Amino acid sequence: MNAINAETAGNTTDALWQRARDLDAADPLANYREHFVGTDTDLSYLDGNSLGRPLKRTITDISTFIQDSWGGRLIRGWDEEWLELPQAIGDQLGRAVLGAAPGQTIIADSTTVVLYKLIRAALAAVTDPARTEIVLDTDNFPTDRYLVEGIAREQGLTLRWIDADPAAGVTVEQVRAATGPATGVVVLSQIAYRSGFLADLPAVTAAIHDAGALVVWDLCHSAGSVEIALDDADVDFAAGCTYKYLNGGPGSPAFAYVNDRHLAGLQQPIWGWMGRKDAFEMGPGYEAAPGIRGFLSGTPAIFGMLAMRGTLDLIEEVGMAALRAKSRVLTAFALELYDAWLAPAGVQLSTPRDPELRGSHVTIDHPAFREMTAALWDQDVIPDFRAPQGIRIGLSPLSTSFEELYRGLAAIRELLSGPEN
Repeated sequence: MNAINAETAGNTTDALWQRARDLDAADPLANYREHFVGTDTDLSYLDGNSLGRPLKRTITDISTFIQDSWGGRLIRGWDEEWLELPQAIGDQLGRAVLGAAPGQTIIADSTTVVLYKLIRAALAAVTDPARTEIVLDTDNFPTDRYLVEGIAREQGLTLRWIDADPAAGVTVEQVRAATGPATGVVVLSQIAYRSGFLADLPAVTAAIHDAGALVVWDLCHSAGSVEIALDDADVDFAAGCTYKYLNGGPGSPAFAYVNDRHLAGLQQPIWGWMGRKDAFEMGPGYEAAPGIRGFLSGTPAIFGMLAMRGTLDLIEEVGMAALRAKSRVLTAFALELYDAWLAPAGVQLSTPRDPELRGSHVTIDHPAFREMTAALWDQDVIPDFRAPQGIRIGLSPLSTSFEELYRGLAAIRELLSGPEN
């Protein structure tokens, strides 16, 4: 059980507990929490920015798929529906979440593989031989950094690093200073995985284009938590996972977005049978399928796509503007609790206070947090630890309640005030 459950919290009779209850009562999305497995327990789940809760309908969706689609139709399922799912779900994702017109988004491989394909394709689209630099930042997610380092080594390119503040993120000014006539491709995350800093995607994209370069955006921590308008911002390429705010489940496949203006003649480097024109011809040689389908490689992970459809349906019903509005209120309440309880205990805030610069998670730092995280998990309070001493409070607008957030931070406060601290 939590260190402080609803009954105990209610007995504190403090204004913050009442405020949590009032915020839940006024929340227009409160009823959507009932769609998720486990939300009727006292568990405080503050890690939806790493792995989202499953939807209750997913249990039925998967069971029906096994019984009727896989079990009933067997191999016929490929011709009847499955072959089209990567692009069908991609188009729904583009429509509901990414601000992308049809034909530009596809569900493909893991985030790492998708990013590799996109970065290599972006580099291939750079025709000026003087553009030999890839720009990235020092605090980007490890996969992004490792991939770019490896690609630079295999392609004989130069890395130009933006020295990012771990408590903030990459600014337009930093991008302008780092890009120029030698820049080919820039790889950045819209939301910094440590701090939750929300980059100005349209302005940064424009700055990169002003330098004559292309951009690959990592949307792993933003897809489903903030409003995104890829087409309006004229973004070149983007990738993101589907197991965080899109609730696709552990290891669900990532998506690739390629702006329509790049698709003609563009080729990704991992040639597989499913990305070939006339895949079932099984003929010699490789000719990529036209359009976004050419970014497939192997057999699509159909099982891994099933769960995200439920969340995409909910997002289309609610709208990303409403999700973003709740995310702002959730993170603001987290900062309110931090100021009242945790700042006096020596906890450092590593997330921007300006809601315009903040995604849907809040990071706090304290030397005790590494060992404390295990104790919190034992009490059914589940945040995310990030070395060296950070706890990320991940807040999923559709499934997180204000009372749940209150209980979680109350447990952190209680452990910090213990005799060992």
